[in-house]
Amino acid sequence: MSVCREVITLQLGHYSNYVGTHWWNLQDASLSYDPEEKPGEIQSDVVFREGQTQGGHVTYTPRLIAVDLKGNAFYFSAAGVFNLGVRTPFGVARHWEEILMVPFLCSGSLSMDTVNSRLQRVQHSYRLEGSVKVWSDFLRIHLHPRTISIIHQYNHDGEAHRLEAFSQGESLLQGAVLDELEDKLHFFVEECDYLQGFQVLCDMADGFAGFGSKVTEMLQDSYSGRGILTWGTAPVSYADSTPVKDIYHLLNCTLATVHMANNSSFFCPLTLRGGLGRRPSSPVSFPHLSYDPSLWFHSSSVLALALDALTVSYRLRDNSVPMWQLADTLAVSGRKVVAAYGAVPFPMMHGSSLPDTLSSWTDAPPWKPLSACSEMSDGRCYGQWATLRGYGDQSLISALPPGTPPTTILHSLPSGEDVLGSYIRSFYPTSPLALQLLATPSKLTPPYPQIFSPQVDAQVSSVPVLTSLQSNPALQSWLSELHRSTSTLDIRRVAPSFLSQGLESSDYDEALEQLRVLARCYRDDSGGVMRSSSEEEDD
Repeated sequence: MSVCREVITLQLGHYSNYVGTHWWNLQDASLSYDPEEKPGEIQSDVVFREGQTQGGHVTYTPRLIAVDLKGNAFYFSAAGVFNLGVRTPFGVARHWEEILMVPFLCSGSLSMDTVNSRLQRVQHSYRLEGSVKVWSDFLRIHLHPRTISIIHQYNHDGEAHRLEAFSQGESLLQGAVLDELEDKLHFFVEECDYLQGFQVLCDMADGFAGFGSKVTEMLQDSYSGRGILTWGTAPVSYADSTPVKDIYHLLNCTLATVHMANNSSFFCPLTLRGGLGRRPSSPVSFPHLSYDPSLWFHSSSVLALALDALTVSYRLRDNSVPMWQLADTLAVSGRKVVAAYGAVPFPMMHGSSLPDTLSSWTDAPPWKPLSACSEMSDGRCYGQWATLRGYGDQSLISALPPGTPPTTILHSLPSGEDVLGSYIRSFYPTSPLALQLLATPSKLTPPYPQIFSPQVDAQVSSVPVLTSLQSNPALQSWLSELHRSTSTLDIRRVAPSFLSQGLESSDYDEALEQLRVLARCYRDDSGGVMRSSSEEEDD
């Protein structure tokens, strides 16, 4: 019998809670309450805790601590569980529970085909793009009473009392805020039998960057030996952005990268921005997605779907890879920043095989950057962890009639692992590579947005996803550009209030030096492409 190695999740900041809410909705959609059903590939108890409602029914709540600012719409019952009032496009307050209970309410008098048809119509009639204001508007699960932490010192919106600077967030983790967080952590930790670690989602462009840096430092000090996988999130854009706020965002991202990488097993930025600088290139586009980059509800759903595959290795029922092993595979020789890439969705159409799909992508892998870090085209990579999730009943190998010569090398291989491994190695011939293939897809249920192109399926309920976590030389350019963009700023002139919030000039200068040293860890002296002038100057 497999051992359940528990994980505690922390979501720090508003956009991180957007991503986390979609991620938890995906997890909830895959839960089974039927004791007779065969256990699936994913072990839900890794991230969920089992409990009972007041009526004695089995329920699952996330092993989660979610931190946000006052001004968000939270609704709690007397028992402390989450009740969600959704603002629908029709202006009527409804509960997602009413939608999800349709099969149980109707099954006594209607056939399941009719029930499913009604549920599908409900799903496609709810378009929340115009009504979602905060992440609690589309959370479809119950939360434990100890999950939510509200920081009352700062406002979610408005002009006054905003959590905008790194040092503001750093100074928050003391007094009552620290006591409350430690109390919640101890509660969830004490329930665990085999705690493997923490997955931390943290906003990296506002003051939560400083808060998350202190939280990961506390986790490192208090739970030495546990995995700490930190995902730094950033939206594509902010509705209230100004030139000065853009500078703040850049400075916060820079300091977040340095400090959270120091305090974590690894640190991975997650964003669909074209870069973390003040003038990024166009947002990431995907061939089979029609999403609005300006809508947090949309961009966070794409990142959450990718994150569902990126985190699957330590949530498996069988052959699970613990957090620390995943980190040790990638974060070698001080290279604790990793980059994520994803094909969301993976373009494996109905009736095609894995060799058919991959052989049509000969110039480059089908994935796109999820960390604002483009891949290098010369095949250099220090380590890679690739996951294909959701191939379902599609064929992983080519079913050729006897005597038929294979169309490509991929069509001649005997297993899906061989096919995917051979394909990736054709681009990274000398890179260490770890692979995982799962048949089970991420189930897309309401209120996941309808962002898939008609070529996928107008009635899509699940999609395959291919992701890659990499430690590669491209991160040197990425980190060096972050260092160059920040170090050329005279923040005493262009953003004096950033220092006045409590950040010491010496600490700022030290962080920039640490960033420069971190970038050098990714330098490949074995040859390859010539380094840019900015990278030479950083040396």
